[in-house]
Amino acid sequence: MTSPTRTWNDLVIPAAGTYLLDEAHKRLGFLAMHMMVSPVRGEFPVGTATLHVAEDPLQSSVSATLETATITTHNPDRDTHLRSPDFLDVENYPTIEFRSTGIEWRTTQEDPMFSWARLKGRTPGRAPAPQQAMRTSAKFVLHGNLTIRGVTHPIALNAEFGGARRDPFGNDIFGFNATADFEREKYGLTWNVALEAGGVLVAKTVRIELAGEAIRQAPPEPAPAI
Repeated sequence: MTSPTRTWNDLVIPAAGTYLLDEAHKRLGFLAMHMMVSPVRGEFPVGTATLHVAEDPLQSSVSATLETATITTHNPDRDTHLRSPDFLDVENYPTIEFRSTGIEWRTTQEDPMFSWARLKGRTPGRAPAPQQAMRTSAKFVLHGNLTIRGVTHPIALNAEFGGARRDPFGNDIFGFNATADFEREKYGLTWNVALEAGGVLVAKTVRIELAGEAIRQAPPEPAPAI
């Protein structure tokens, strides 16, 4: 059986392959401010994502589709309004799409205090201090194109890789979370109400909140020889 992980730049990463978002461990959500004072969170319960982990992890790619009609903020009246032409117009635009265009690794520098402590502990004739353990998490920027209501703009997701392993059921998995802010008016989501005291009813900036686990898919069986 192949290993579920490998090492890259002192980071434990998943083996190359195609991974699908686990339905049982996912959040495809968002946050927007209401009345300029309180956050309202929602999500799209129905959505899929395919993650292709390449041999060179920086050549990996992600594609995701969310079904707009499934939006929920746990308030039926508000959800009906969000599905209407004032916002997502789900009858004409049934999906939100994301397609990645590149991945940028955020290198992390070690805290100088830890470096100093290790050097201080080394004296002539003593064995070198043990090497730092392989890291199991890291931060990346996932660049891509986000399409809402048929309008596409580039977006950068601040992503955190949470680690990779084999679960008790024999599945090779890895975890992640990501956030990004975007201006909803750029996508035609312009409905709003001005408040008498200043400001607007619904914030113009929306935050994407994603989290989940991805499961490696078995490679396709080779075609039989003719």
